[in-house]
Amino acid sequence: MDKKLIENINSPEDIKSLSTEELEELSNEIRQEIISVVSKNGGHLSPNLGVVEMTVALHRVFDSPRDKIVFDVGHQCYAHKILTGRYGQIKTIRKEGGISGFPSPNENPNDAFGAGHSSTSISAAFGLLNANILNKDDSYVVAVIGDGALSGGLAYEGLNNAGRTKRNFIVILNDNKMSISKNVGSMARYLTSIRVKPSYLNAKSRIEKFLIRIPLIGKPSYRLVKGVKDFIKRKVFINRHNIFEDMGFYYYGPFDGHNIGELTDAFNAAKRRKGPVLIHVVTTKGKGYEYAEKNPKGFHGTAPFDIDTGLTKSGSRSYSEVFGEILCELAEKNERICAITAAMQLGTGLSNFAQKYRSRFFDVGIAEEHAVTFAGGLAAGGMIPVFAVYSTFLQRSYDQIIHDASIQKLHIILAIDRAGIVGEDGKTHQGLFDVSFLNGIPNVTIMCPSYFDELYIMLKNAVFSEKNIVAVRYPRGGELFRHEDFKTKNRPYTFFGDEKSDILIVTYGRLFSYACECMESLKKRGISSCILKLNTVKPIDEGAVYGAMRYKGCFFFEEGIACGGIGEHLCYLMYARGYKGKFYLTAIDDEYVEQSSVASALKRYKLDSEGMEETILKKLKM
Repeated sequence: MDKKLIENINSPEDIKSLSTEELEELSNEIRQEIISVVSKNGGHLSPNLGVVEMTVALHRVFDSPRDKIVFDVGHQCYAHKILTGRYGQIKTIRKEGGISGFPSPNENPNDAFGAGHSSTSISAAFGLLNANILNKDDSYVVAVIGDGALSGGLAYEGLNNAGRTKRNFIVILNDNKMSISKNVGSMARYLTSIRVKPSYLNAKSRIEKFLIRIPLIGKPSYRLVKGVKDFIKRKVFINRHNIFEDMGFYYYGPFDGHNIGELTDAFNAAKRRKGPVLIHVVTTKGKGYEYAEKNPKGFHGTAPFDIDTGLTKSGSRSYSEVFGEILCELAEKNERICAITAAMQLGTGLSNFAQKYRSRFFDVGIAEEHAVTFAGGLAAGGMIPVFAVYSTFLQRSYDQIIHDASIQKLHIILAIDRAGIVGEDGKTHQGLFDVSFLNGIPNVTIMCPSYFDELYIMLKNAVFSEKNIVAVRYPRGGELFRHEDFKTKNRPYTFFGDEKSDILIVTYGRLFSYACECMESLKKRGISSCILKLNTVKPIDEGAVYGAMRYKGCFFFEEGIACGGIGEHLCYLMYARGYKGKFYLTAIDDEYVEQSSVASALKRYKLDSEGMEETILKKLKM
């Protein structure tokens, strides 16, 4: 049996000699490999299926790693990884010890710049270009950005800065009409208007190439025609410049993103130009897999699934789903409640809210900074805005939380999804920093439920409180172990277990479940213990502080960064009040958590029940 083409690709150089027909066959093989791997490992399916031919054409025309290709967000890099010598490792993608689901320069020199969040590629690539200039390096730099990422302000900061360069700088706009949810806003409508006029733009491209190729008089003729065209545009307002040309870019397209020959010609043409060039490529998200094409949102980031049916394994209810249900219930009772998402309607559980309360639902696109300031404006106008956002993406809003909400003492609710360790998406997506950075901001209250009924109570308290910023943070997935004796109480903290013990286990959020299992395991060893469950972690109630001081040994377990976290703060509060016992903190210590399953990561950092027990027993023997 003949080897597949994909099996012979060990570097981008191996595709240079292939014919267009062979490259099309290679693209089909890559697409099938991606479907197979993601069906087993989970991952970003739709974005990767949409850019296969574009990635093949990029590596046919450019010479990576000398030429640098910078992917925006980076979750569409699977074909790139296969073409750059990682086909043999692709089955390990997103697995512990395997290759990352995002570009990682430490993993491979063909990953020119790390990514995980959107709208960064133009700025990063322009920085690489200027480094080339300073190093007298004439290699090419290419930024690949999606139309969804163009809803983020950083993209325009990059375009604005790069539009003035005199050096060749190439931006490829991957236009699939989607981000994670359907694209929203003026840019989405604008790109649609460009997309539906390809005849003029393609004709313009053909005429320009024809004129340039005429010996001797070709280039002067082209410059004359272009000058006349630009004069007419300026003076008569016919076929006006598009926004990219107005920002200093030569616009080229739109092109069929699944036609390798057409893309190859376009990329080669872009290499010949001086100055910044933007190539508009139209692709189909989920291309080549029926279920992903019909449901690109559902297969944007997916759990393992059955290839034949497209069905994922049904799991238990998630915090995201329950959050959406609770918010709908509260919104029915109060017409001032509004919901905001940054292109994450499905992921944050807001789909039903969007249907039921359309006028009070706002998808602002991939623009978390704008979302917080927009929420501040809603609050200043008398509304109760709830911004549902993944912890990792909230990091982008740090300045806005301080300046546009906290200082002005505006009442906004941050529903922080995917708080804590998230697993296979790895270090760019772990939700480990929100508590630490919110803990240092005045006028912020942070609540952490351990179960769905607590989420209901805390979200209701947050919405109807008179407080300023209220953050309610909850993990990916669903509820964990619940002790049969535990009863939910609407209060900032709870002591649970043997309050006469010398050992106190302190934690919050989902780690309370592991603490309960640890307490039961210690009991079997004849060791009694008590748990301090912090429901409101900022501010820490004085009763919790003085209550904790009764115990000789205090063991704090925190699913977050130690520096600036709640454990560190409680330790300070206790010793400042004269605590004489021992305080032990187990948290993530000044590092990023790599990809693995959630269970494996919690075990590695001694944050599961076994790790808690091991830590306590070790300290008791000292």
